[in-house]
Amino acid sequence: MSDVAAIDWQAVQADLDAQGWAILPGLIDAAACEATAALYGPGEIFRSHVVMARHGFGRGEYRYFAYPLPPLVEGLRSALYPRLAPIANRWHARMGLAARFPDEHAAFLAHCHAAGQTRPTPLLLRYGAGDYNCLHQDLYGEHVFPLQVAILLSAPGADFTGGEFVLTEQRPRMQSRAEVVPLGKGDAVLFAVNSRPQQGTRGDYRVTMRHGVSRLRSGQRHTLGIIFHDAA
Repeated sequence: MSDVAAIDWQAVQADLDAQGWAILPGLIDAAACEATAALYGPGEIFRSHVVMARHGFGRGEYRYFAYPLPPLVEGLRSALYPRLAPIANRWHARMGLAARFPDEHAAFLAHCHAAGQTRPTPLLLRYGAGDYNCLHQDLYGEHVFPLQVAILLSAPGADFTGGEFVLTEQRPRMQSRAEVVPLGKGDAVLFAVNSRPQQGTRGDYRVTMRHGVSRLRSGQRHTLGIIFHDAA
């Protein structure tokens, strides 16, 4: 894992405010990518297994980690959250939302667990040729942290082709806009879970965002998802 303190958080915040997403290049190294992808499969480290086609989510599959989380996953969750909480609080203030987020992730999880959201949400996803992930939002309950992270564990062009990470934004009284996020192996995309503020001529308004993965043309693609709220 790279030094989270060394990330240019001012630039990250500017990108998030401008477009609702930002790239964290090389967040984890190649060895960590391969070791994390190799975890995929049956085992006690996972609490559940989802085959997307059974639920109309797309094609492909994913597994939610169980507590205790693997050290890399727990470390990323704990290290990134304090950097994101001030951004999340500012976004909520701009959107007129009452919820505010504590400085430390453990305190936020305590709020989730008190509300019955006790199941961990970090997940490992696997796609093969022809697989894709429909546009969606990862909400899971009343307490929702407004930012999440997806880390690409495979190398585009070498391990797979196609399979681009896609974001869409739905603006009030306007047509939706799509964006393809360019990621390399070990890169992370930080993005809005549900909605983000956008400054307009009459003040801030909410932009609704969704994310997904386009169809893989060949190979296999693994992704690590870091969601900061737990599930009911």
